[in-house]
Amino acid sequence: MPNHILSLSNVNIYQRNNMILTGVNLSIDKGEFVYLIGKTGSGKSSLLRTLYADLQLTEGQGDVAGYNLNGLKEKDIPFLRRKLGIVFQDFQLLTDRSVYENLNFVLQATGWTDKTKISHQINTVLDNVGLGAMGQKMPHQLSGGEQQRVSIARSLLNNPELILADEPTGNLDPETSEGILNLLVNISQFGCSVLMATHNYGFFKSHPSRTLKCENGRVLEFNQEAAKTAIKEEDFIDPLPYNVRIRETEFE
Repeated sequence: MPNHILSLSNVNIYQRNNMILTGVNLSIDKGEFVYLIGKTGSGKSSLLRTLYADLQLTEGQGDVAGYNLNGLKEKDIPFLRRKLGIVFQDFQLLTDRSVYENLNFVLQATGWTDKTKISHQINTVLDNVGLGAMGQKMPHQLSGGEQQRVSIARSLLNNPELILADEPTGNLDPETSEGILNLLVNISQFGCSVLMATHNYGFFKSHPSRTLKCENGRVLEFNQEAAKTAIKEEDFIDPLPYNVRIRETEFE
């Protein structure tokens, strides 16, 4: 039997009473790395927000990391999110705290109390993202790529089953972006599934993988081989600048 980390069946996704996506059927298995592509406003962010229960699922069946999204109680949402790692484009680090303190804050907020275990977990995830010596640095002392690695380390703190990465390299230069992609691919190879929204066609060329495409209110699915011929560069290009894309996605 497949080991689904994520499964959606006949799902309709709404934003402010407007249907954004209809008839969504998809699943992601343990250790899979999957791209999520589509133009701004096509529903990528709304899909991700539904998966981490920021948008309520009211039509269809959805299961993520062992949680049924249908009628998920508000008190259970934090427990779902502990099984997920969420990585955003803008890092969202606490600027007045060191790297170590940023990660310590998350662990304490999610119920960790043993200082020895906390220290070990923080050091482990920093080592895993190549920042083992950066714990005492402040965010402003780090490059953009290093800050994004901290945000990925943060997403790994509670040993998630699935990472949802929403354009995690959108603000980074090409070389740094490639490093972040390689890191996420490596994470998936150790058993943590990754669903990454991106506009970067270069990623797809260098690391072809299964791809989900939001288009015309649907989510189209292509396995790795089919994606090589079906997915084109224009599918990744978005004419809107970053600051406009951010405003637009608020209404997906």
